[in-house]
Amino acid sequence: MIIGLDVGGTHTDAVLLDDTGPLKEIKVPTDHRDLLHTVTTGLDQVMADIDPQQVQRLVLSTTLTTNAVVQKQLAPVGMIVSSGPGIDPALFRTNAHYHVVAGSIDHRGREVQPIDGDEIHALAQALQAADIRYIGVVGKFSVRNPSHEQQIADLLNNHFEKIFMGHHLSGHLNFPRRIATTHLNAAVYPVHKKFFTAVKQSLAAKGLRIPIRVLKADGGNTRFTTSIDSPGQTVFSGPAASIIGSVGYAAPGTETVVLDIGGTTTDMAVLIDRAPLLAARGVDAGPHKTLIRALDTTSIGLGGDSAVRVVDGDFQIGPRRRGPAMAFGGPVPTPTDALLVLKKLDTGDHERAREGIGTLAGQLDQTPEEAAAGIFDCCCRLILEAIDHMVAQINSKPVYTVHELRDGHRAAPRELLVLGGPAPHFAERLEQLSDYTVRVVPKWHVANAIGAALARTTSEVTLFADTEQKTATAPEENFNKKIDGGYDRQAALTDAFDLLRDKAIRHGAQANHLEMEAVETQEFNMVRGFRTIGKNIRVKVQIKPGLMHGYAKLLES
Repeated sequence: MIIGLDVGGTHTDAVLLDDTGPLKEIKVPTDHRDLLHTVTTGLDQVMADIDPQQVQRLVLSTTLTTNAVVQKQLAPVGMIVSSGPGIDPALFRTNAHYHVVAGSIDHRGREVQPIDGDEIHALAQALQAADIRYIGVVGKFSVRNPSHEQQIADLLNNHFEKIFMGHHLSGHLNFPRRIATTHLNAAVYPVHKKFFTAVKQSLAAKGLRIPIRVLKADGGNTRFTTSIDSPGQTVFSGPAASIIGSVGYAAPGTETVVLDIGGTTTDMAVLIDRAPLLAARGVDAGPHKTLIRALDTTSIGLGGDSAVRVVDGDFQIGPRRRGPAMAFGGPVPTPTDALLVLKKLDTGDHERAREGIGTLAGQLDQTPEEAAAGIFDCCCRLILEAIDHMVAQINSKPVYTVHELRDGHRAAPRELLVLGGPAPHFAERLEQLSDYTVRVVPKWHVANAIGAALARTTSEVTLFADTEQKTATAPEENFNKKIDGGYDRQAALTDAFDLLRDKAIRHGAQANHLEMEAVETQEFNMVRGFRTIGKNIRVKVQIKPGLMHGYAKLLES
């Protein structure tokens, strides 16, 4: 058996599955002041009368990291950045304790200027005096040669609780984004670690001594223990859960919009032939433009519990949520109250819902039913406008799916897949108001938790080789190998796939069912004086995102 648990903005969903499908489904309110209590409540209910020995693994999709970013509850971090000649790294300042130091590596991994040990020791003392416990270390070309980051980390090692090095977090060259990525990981580390420790202890108390996985922003999972070293990967794991829970239902060979209508937000994404799109450079988390691998999703502040008011004779819905619907004890009318007035829902206090919608109706000289219908239509039109905007944004840049770059492709989805609590009601009206074919995802109310439960373990490896310098490196994997002039793209792929296989198994992948693929291969001749002196080779390989082996049939149309 597998437990999937998705912590959403309004509700937390938990499912218990075996290889025949869901056995139990529950939904509990999310308490953002105490996510651990929310998680344990969900687990208690989904495991009632279940022998803990039957549960093989648990996968969590959590808003914890996202909340820390949105609510600006990030830990103070010391950032130490080196680059040498070129653009000033001070332009990429992430926080108050941001220090640019001597030392640089060039684009081929050669040392230009050494690290100044005395400068690093002085910085360590200053950061300790400021009560800084977490450090990020980034060099401009550390993905070509990580020695400077390692030297700085070694000099700091006994003075701080946790040190994050940029080359461990991404193999990509984008210096500003690698700085932001390193800062974000260090800044969310303490809250992630506290949550991780508490969940482990809670599970142990329940007799659950099983592997805990956490869903990442790219729609794959990793061991909870591994996530401690890269907690930033869990940002926006909620939308990723929704997408993975829907991919099996998209029509093959078509382009589909996945729409998850929750209590606080509506999350959406595009699938091309069942393949989710990737954020080309990395996810943007608030002001942080990172290299964190993520599915390309859009969220709007519109959900079942969004506050509704009348402004200049029109309904204004969201983006704020001021509590649950009035039908469930909330302070202001919401789209959920409108659905109750329209008799599309049968749970909650109908009189309170009618009272709330009636206050808005009175401002427009309408009946409560007319106002409710207007609110519902306004929600649907806002969603359709957001879909149009998202597709336009996708078509304004290169299109990357989780498997390939589709250069020049223009997305033109004609199908909507809807999930979330009110999915059936919205699906009907969205189809009436648009040219889309609209379908509801089976188990729409807990499809995100099912997606989290069944997501495959994903990993990627980037390898760079320089045949003139006779080195092949994959700094994220602590890999450095001497090569000869005959080393070519195929040899690089062989080494990269070997590294990927080992990494994926460490992170919890099914060893007998690794679906590996190359997503990037580049090879350039280096010429000096009209003579080829060597080759630069860069390859990127990944475990293909998707569903766990043996469970894909549960999400087939």
